[in-house]
Amino acid sequence: MSHIAVERNRRRQMNDHLKVLRSLTPCFYIKKGDQASIIGGVIEFIKELHQVLQSLESQKRRKSLSPSPTPSPKPPQQSPHQPNHDRPSLLFDHGAKELVACCNSPVADVEAKISGSNVILRTVSKRIPGQLLKIIFLLEKLSFEILHLNVSSMEDTVLYSFVIKIGLECQLSVEELALEVQQSFKHEHAESIVDIN
Repeated sequence: MSHIAVERNRRRQMNDHLKVLRSLTPCFYIKKGDQASIIGGVIEFIKELHQVLQSLESQKRRKSLSPSPTPSPKPPQQSPHQPNHDRPSLLFDHGAKELVACCNSPVADVEAKISGSNVILRTVSKRIPGQLLKIIFLLEKLSFEILHLNVSSMEDTVLYSFVIKIGLECQLSVEELALEVQQSFKHEHAESIVDIN
């Protein structure tokens, strides 16, 4: 085969693979039809799917480790290896130079990450009617401007992913933001328990 034929075959295979990737990715991840946009969109989609998978695995572990549903008179002892679900944990990713706060509970996992002049906020929880609006209202009340919102769901689990701009009036730290958003889930969870009873 000549060099030209080999190159033409390689391009055809690359275009076929890109078409498959584009067909497997929701359209809102891909802004343009060029190769870089398709690959970038697929990367974002895979990252979101990976986060949903990690959250589902985390929820599964918590369910298998949680004690019986009867209340205990004293709070369980916190192991040094278990995360504290009442306070956000702070992580600093030295490779990405980003400050990350995680605040997880049996109701929802919340992650807030500073990236440049923006904050990337992600929540993973069971589908709760009205929860997205509560988060949007909370962010606006706290002087954040929502630049981008993405919603991904799988069965009864939903991932909300926000890119938000920090307003000049905002006085919250990233860990306080994660805790505030986590509290919005707890209020909704408590209301749904009251409705059932």
